[in-house]
Amino acid sequence: MIAFLMAALLQIAPSPGEEPVAPYVQSDANAGATPFGDRTTWQAFHEEAGVARIVDGLVTRNVADPRISDIFKGQDLVRLRRTLKEQFCYILAGGCHYSGRDMRSAHADMGVQDADMAALVENLQAAMREEGVNFAAQNRLLAKLAPMRRDVVKIRSSQGIR
Repeated sequence: MIAFLMAALLQIAPSPGEEPVAPYVQSDANAGATPFGDRTTWQAFHEEAGVARIVDGLVTRNVADPRISDIFKGQDLVRLRRTLKEQFCYILAGGCHYSGRDMRSAHADMGVQDADMAALVENLQAAMREEGVNFAAQNRLLAKLAPMRRDVVKIRSSQGIR
């Protein structure tokens, strides 16, 4: 009960610079993937500081990328950065909890297409390369993120609208 009240309070009072959001059930399961079993990949990502740089680089690239920048217009980039850092930290077994929404509801009205997802992945790969994350570790994270595509992409190239 106390945990539920704390979660509700956290949603009512967003972090500085964040816009308030409608209440939702917070759960690590909302991160869309289970964490790695050990901290090896977390260390390959240079832990908290590396993940922060990767997320900041990813968001900066996405906002500047003419292929997908429209998706990010009007979005709360402060919240996006915070929840992406939490999500990556959680999945990489860095000891964080994920406080964001589930992938389906977080992306429900964005109209993300296959090409948009491909551009985002390219930008994530560039951010990971810039951080010096080895290729094997990059692929381990991408393999954890890939199944989220079905909850994020709403318009598929060959299948029409989902």
